[in-house]
Amino acid sequence: MPVPISQMWTVATYVLGQRLKGRTRYPLVLMLEPLFRCNLACAGCGKIQYPAHILKKHLSVDECVRAVEECGAPMVSIPGGEPLLHPDIGQIVRELVKRRKYVYLCTNALLLKERLDEGVFTPSKYLTFSVHMDGLEENHDFAVCREGTYQKAVTAIRQAVNSGFRVTTNTTLFDGADPNAVRDFFDAMMEIGVEGMMVSPGYAYDKAPDQKSFLKRKTTNELFEMILSNRRDGKRRWRFNQSPLFLEFLMGKREYECTPWGMPTYNLFGWQKPCYLLQEGYADTFAELMRDTEWDSYGRASGNPKCANCMVHSGYEASAVNHTFASFGGLFATVKAMVFNTYANPVARKKLDEEKTRPHGPIAHLVQLGFATDIDAARAMARKGAA
Repeated sequence: MPVPISQMWTVATYVLGQRLKGRTRYPLVLMLEPLFRCNLACAGCGKIQYPAHILKKHLSVDECVRAVEECGAPMVSIPGGEPLLHPDIGQIVRELVKRRKYVYLCTNALLLKERLDEGVFTPSKYLTFSVHMDGLEENHDFAVCREGTYQKAVTAIRQAVNSGFRVTTNTTLFDGADPNAVRDFFDAMMEIGVEGMMVSPGYAYDKAPDQKSFLKRKTTNELFEMILSNRRDGKRRWRFNQSPLFLEFLMGKREYECTPWGMPTYNLFGWQKPCYLLQEGYADTFAELMRDTEWDSYGRASGNPKCANCMVHSGYEASAVNHTFASFGGLFATVKAMVFNTYANPVARKKLDEEKTRPHGPIAHLVQLGFATDIDAARAMARKGAA
């Protein structure tokens, strides 16, 4: 099971408690950003494009704890930047674990082995390392714009798993992603021994250097349908650390509206309006964020062009979780999705086979630039020789 029963129970009782109190807007996960500084410069990242004097700053332990207590969400995700660069990250995690918060420490894992060797962290059911992995070695290193990161991350993951830590992966997919390579990547992560995986389409941050590679809504559905269907093929026994209804949403099997308040963000500037992905002002307190944000101005139904193609987990995972506990129908749909999760789909299988003949990843970029126009011919010759 990708998530401990104790965590599932904590989330379930929390959501049901909120609903019994008549609350329709409540946080599920606090996105706590203690710093924006990072040791990578990924082309699709909009979090590191701040001036140097901002990148040098970080939240104090007290500020982090105060935000967690003010929000009250049962789970805390600590993204960045790279949280392992924070000088007090160990103390921050210990304080949150002490408060029985389920912490997902997001990291590119470049410093994870070093921090484990230093004894900064202690294994706990409340602590999970969520390692950023954007595919197999070639695709991952290309996505993060640095060679060698995949192997270093895999080494750190193995050490963390062998040391008794909970480890998951989080993967962001962009336009042109190779669905077959993604499926192979899922197999590789299962073999390494991660507890579960998270996957999400990328969001077009205004500050991201590479704007052309973000997925649109229709292409998102097509990509995830190819990736997540036909799981009986070979050794496909994948474990996902997220709502199965959210995965069905990505596949185009369900429709949800965004729940921007489900994963509120606290960082150096305060409580970010309206969500983790959009930066349109800040509130001084969580109560002010919930009270004064014009929530109806966001989400696909609002007509806001910035929300039109967003299908990211930070906006829609809470929607899926809320559906699970909103009725017996939602609970039944969740159980059904957990049990019958092979999704046999001949059409998706055919599309997946067709994708094998097309360039993807770094090769696709070379083709677009005119530096590898002979790739299709070379592949055709190789297939002919194999036959």
